[in-house]
Amino acid sequence: MNPNKYFLPYQIEWLNDNSRVKIWEKSRRIGATYVQSYEDVRDCVSGNVENVWFSSADESAGKEYIRYCERWAKLFDAAVIELGEIDVVLDSEEDIKAHAIEFANGARINALSSNPKSFRSKGGKVVLDEFAHHDNAGSLWTAANPCAAWEYPTRILSTHNGQGCWFYKFVEDIKAGKLNWSLHTTSIQLAVEQGLVDKIQKKETTAEDRQMWLDELHGRCNNDDLWLQEYCCIAMDESTAFLPYELISRCELADVIQPLSELTGDIYVGMDIGRTEHFTVIWVLERLGNVNYTRMVKVLPRTEFSDQLNELYRIIRHKKFIRCCMDSTGMGRPLAEAAEKEFSKSKVEGINFSGSLKEQLAYELKIHFEGKTVYIPSDPDIRDDLHSVKKFITEAGHIRFDAEATEATGHADRFWALALALHAAKNKKYPYHIATRRKRETYKMSKGYWKKIDWSKYFPS
Repeated sequence: MNPNKYFLPYQIEWLNDNSRVKIWEKSRRIGATYVQSYEDVRDCVSGNVENVWFSSADESAGKEYIRYCERWAKLFDAAVIELGEIDVVLDSEEDIKAHAIEFANGARINALSSNPKSFRSKGGKVVLDEFAHHDNAGSLWTAANPCAAWEYPTRILSTHNGQGCWFYKFVEDIKAGKLNWSLHTTSIQLAVEQGLVDKIQKKETTAEDRQMWLDELHGRCNNDDLWLQEYCCIAMDESTAFLPYELISRCELADVIQPLSELTGDIYVGMDIGRTEHFTVIWVLERLGNVNYTRMVKVLPRTEFSDQLNELYRIIRHKKFIRCCMDSTGMGRPLAEAAEKEFSKSKVEGINFSGSLKEQLAYELKIHFEGKTVYIPSDPDIRDDLHSVKKFITEAGHIRFDAEATEATGHADRFWALALALHAAKNKKYPYHIATRRKRETYKMSKGYWKKIDWSKYFPS
């Protein structure tokens, strides 16, 4: 069987690499699992391996892999018996099952779940597909690695999923010479250059056709981080802090906190709401020119809602207060509605932390730190809170901001209170409310007014 008939150059290069351990740093949808299934069937039919243990991030990918294997096995029909997908119970106590196909020589290909326990007490060739996207990649590798201890091959294929995962560490260690494993890197651009679009469209395409195809694919991505990571083999730094310590420290001032009674500039407030597990934080900014100075950071752990509102109302009644943005998500909604009713929506605005708005708030905050248009106290709890927020990209391609909750710093409550205060300090225009009086009221107000005017000044004789 001639593989050149079925595969593109980058796939042939993968097939021809007989290294015991090889890793494929790849773009999505370039046929990596497809060619890996061919390699696995070839190894089983030739007698090089007795068992292949394949695991992907979800069950549907495992079933797709088995269908690929079934297709390749038909091309080796002399060596296949009772071909077909079967379900195998590997451990009834742990409820571990596999989809499998079996060959005449006794070799078997098993598509396992992503449960790390699936690999316990197994021996044979190991294939870890989309390894960076496994929920428990570390435990999976710990369980799977001994399977290949008897010189069986190990294959790891994946797109990137940030710089904090095992897959990224493996790739970087290979590049640094710390691991003597084989590394293949195939971006979407390289795959297109080697004929991917021609194969998809089943015709010879022009350079313009191929670029148009790439542009359309890029346009369907929600953001550039997704494009770079999923298609360009560039791992994004989502696992590190959104605000580095060095960026935070350059905006710290030792004496920035001041009594509210001494403030002369416009005051803006942000309030992130919690009750038991998370803190409520009220952040007060004084705006002088285009710079925002933190004048108060009030942390209220496990505080009753009535007391939270009393503390907020005391600040809002300050003569220099301009505007407050407060968290209206979940339990914060009734508090935001109460404050809006008490002071009007032009003074208090409830902010629902929807995905896109939360992203906007986070980036607005970062821009202020980068431009040094915000100053904060030199406080370790505030510093760690701001540093705790990390940016993640979900499997659906959406950006998410989150932080690990700790007893000392809460759940990035200070971060979001500051973000809300900065959002309040943006120049916003509100519609004017024009109130008109009844004709009778207007007449009473102006009665006798015209008689008081000295008309001679305007109409001299």
